[in-house]
Amino acid sequence: MLAVKFVFWGALAGLAWTHAGYPLAVAAAARLRGRSVRRADRTPRVSVIVAAHDEEDVIGRRLENLLALDYPTESLEIVVASDASTDRTDEIAASFAPRVRLVRAPRAGKVAAQNVAVRETDAEIVAFSDANAAWAPDALRKLVRNFADPDVAYVFGRLNLRDASGGNREGLYWRYETWLRGQESLLHSTTGGYGSIYALRRSDYVEVDPRFGHDLALPYVMVQRGRRAVYEPDAHAFETPTPTNEAEYRRKVRMFEHCWLITLRGRMLRGLPPVYWIGIVSHRHLRYASGLLHVVALVTNVALLGEGWVYVVTLAGQVALLAAAALGVGVARYYVLVTWATVVALWNYLRRGVPATWEPAEGTRV
Repeated sequence: MLAVKFVFWGALAGLAWTHAGYPLAVAAAARLRGRSVRRADRTPRVSVIVAAHDEEDVIGRRLENLLALDYPTESLEIVVASDASTDRTDEIAASFAPRVRLVRAPRAGKVAAQNVAVRETDAEIVAFSDANAAWAPDALRKLVRNFADPDVAYVFGRLNLRDASGGNREGLYWRYETWLRGQESLLHSTTGGYGSIYALRRSDYVEVDPRFGHDLALPYVMVQRGRRAVYEPDAHAFETPTPTNEAEYRRKVRMFEHCWLITLRGRMLRGLPPVYWIGIVSHRHLRYASGLLHVVALVTNVALLGEGWVYVVTLAGQVALLAAAALGVGVARYYVLVTWATVVALWNYLRRGVPATWEPAEGTRV
């Protein structure tokens, strides 16, 4: 039973570290030895790229929002990278010419369309957003001010979740995750961004595998190249989230399939400084392995029931979490669904791989 105990306590330790120990440690480290970012109000030439596939319901609204940004017109280029759209997306985007440029790409996925658009721009900064997002008027100014720091290559902003009426839909987990990415940024660099609002120096842009998402791939690639990936909390973007936990579960499964691909094939740990290496292992590898760790902890806990009262208590805790999720208790249900999504996503990845193309998440285009 010694080996079983080792596996059980190892699984619990991994879960405790990724969800509580690491966040507390990185927050303390950021407070003690955080690295500031040199910021300055500047307006370099920027190309804002919106990748779109069949987004006729929202693309017009998105372009109107970008055209209303508080940024000099002569320094702002807006590009719609159409991933072989078959609806009226291209027609609507073209109607905004000459303020908006339409770039058509073959159907190969979001990242491939972004790559095509970047190749056709010579702007100093390339910024990216989704077709269903909206930016605050000063969001672009807030993003680019971070590039006054020569060490910064990648900046992402704050994504705010709002329902169709404008009400706040940010749950506890979302606020926790945003806070944690901010602490990582203060210490060195974030381990993940948000696809709705981010920017890079054009000279630092890297064409990663089209199946990789920029949110996870670009931050660690920038750090591998000796650069920083930071968070700008004052650059606000807004999106409508998925309407139910079940819809969010399906979105997370698709997202985690790409995360597993990057984790297992993306060489994430190569050439990283020690502090950031710990962050990638703690926040990414162990977080994506949470579902597997829970399964291991549950199975080994059952096997250890005759080994003392402590194992009765730990099993009761695990059963209580599952019961709370089954009864619809908010945080518990969300946590269990998202954690189980990591297991399903790994199975899907191992069984059939990961496609580069994507479809909009249900309920997020209202």
